[in-house]
Amino acid sequence: MAPTRFDMARIRAAREVIDPLFLDTPQYRCEALEPELRCAVTLKLETANPVRCFKGRGTELVASQLAGPAVCASAGNLGQALAWSARRRGLKVTVVASRSAPAAKLDRIRALGATLELVDGDFDDARERAIALARQYGIRLVEDTLDVETCEGAATIGLELVDSTPAFDAVLIGLGGGAMAAGVGHVLKELAPGVEVICVQPLGAPAMTLSWRERRVVTTEAIDTIADGVAGRCPLPVALDDLLHVVDDAVLVEEASIVAGMRLLFEQAGLVVEPSAALGVAAILEDPARFAGRHVATIVCGGNVDPDAYRRWTA
Repeated sequence: MAPTRFDMARIRAAREVIDPLFLDTPQYRCEALEPELRCAVTLKLETANPVRCFKGRGTELVASQLAGPAVCASAGNLGQALAWSARRRGLKVTVVASRSAPAAKLDRIRALGATLELVDGDFDDARERAIALARQYGIRLVEDTLDVETCEGAATIGLELVDSTPAFDAVLIGLGGGAMAAGVGHVLKELAPGVEVICVQPLGAPAMTLSWRERRVVTTEAIDTIADGVAGRCPLPVALDDLLHVVDDAVLVEEASIVAGMRLLFEQAGLVVEPSAALGVAAILEDPARFAGRHVATIVCGGNVDPDAYRRWTA
């Protein structure tokens, strides 16, 4: 396999650093989904932890190396996870987020003790402000995906998937900045190269998928998706390089399919998930012939969703 930034020895060692609360999350074949999706589907539940998303795996590694204050930009989930990991170590964290981020995520960041600064615009505007704060105060800037620890922490999901019996034919991974997709993809290509690694992104936030397809960074002018956790306009070149080595395909899905996936996960699996977590199911719904008769795993990556918005979307 062509090189990425990641190292299997470090990924395995990460399991000794990450709080066990974030490890060995439930995964099971959800037979109730199969009549609708026409394939065997295993759900990997990254919502069963204190911050209800996979991000804690990476922030545990980052926080274990911090010696002082830190700042990050977040669409909501990274900020919660970093605040949780920093609080248990007595570290101060500032999170910069868009004013339009889901209120439930912002409230949880505050509750976990982080300083929250809100900016106009979207995630990429928040990132610019976080960079400025890090320079102004000389503190550590934590950048999801750019910091290898965030990817290698997420990669431990791949170790758990590889240990599954029976093996999967494909794994569907929600794609935003690329930390989870690149990390998990690296493990799968190292340890289970026959598994197809498929990234899924909303049609209304396609920058990384377009970049993967064209093998160069493609930025977009605007974002139009309910899947706030994967909504970025400006891919990181280093993240794209990693993805080009470990991803077999990247697909875009409609908003209606994301909502249908959320509804299906609730009705058939009893799961309330945020839109980003339904991307894998959305991909199967849009292209059932591709997955028919196969065994597919999808990572249910987050459950931090505003209740009112959830009811409005899935009603």
